[in-house]
Amino acid sequence: MINDIKKDTEIRMDKCIILFKKIINKIRTGRASTTLLDNITVKYYGNLTPIYKLSNINVENTRTLKINVFDSSIINLIEDAIKASDLGLNPISKGNNIYVPIPMLTEERRKELIKIVRNTAEQTRISIRNIRRDNNDKIRNMFKEKKISQDEEYIWQGDIQKITQKYITQIDIFLFNKENELMKF
Repeated sequence: MINDIKKDTEIRMDKCIILFKKIINKIRTGRASTTLLDNITVKYYGNLTPIYKLSNINVENTRTLKINVFDSSIINLIEDAIKASDLGLNPISKGNNIYVPIPMLTEERRKELIKIVRNTAEQTRISIRNIRRDNNDKIRNMFKEKKISQDEEYIWQGDIQKITQKYITQIDIFLFNKENELMKF
C-alpha cells in the first residue's frame, strides 16, 4: 500500500523534473545547440513536421548551427519558421544548407533568461509540493479510515517528505547550473 503511494509519488515527481529539464534546456545560452530548434515546425505535405525530421542539424562551431535540408524545396519554409520563432535567430541559406548564427547574449537578456529559469524552477517546486500534498492526503485518509495507525501515518508522511526533498534538491542543482551557464561570457 505505502509502496504504491511512494511509487506514484516518484513517478509523478520524475515527470515534473523531466519537463523542467526540457524547458530549461531550450533556453539558449549563446552557444549553438541542436536542441535549440526542436520545437520549430514546418508545414510539410499538410502536416506540421519538426525541422529535425526534415534535415540533419549539426553544430558547425560554438556560434553556428548547420541545417542540411533533405528536400531543397522547403528551405524557404524552414528559414521562415526559424525567423518566426521567438528565438531571435536569422538563418542564412547556401545551397541545401541553412546556417543559423547564434548571437551573443547581452547582459540584460541574460538577466531576463535567469528570471525565466527561476520562475520555471519555482513552478516545478510548486508542482512537486502539490504531489506531496496529494499523497499525504491519501495517507491521512487511510488513518481516518483506521487502515493504518497514527505512527504509520507519521512514518509514511516522513518518507514522502524525504522523496519530496530529494526532488527539490535536484531542481536547485539544475537551476544553479543553468544560472552559471547563462552568466558565462
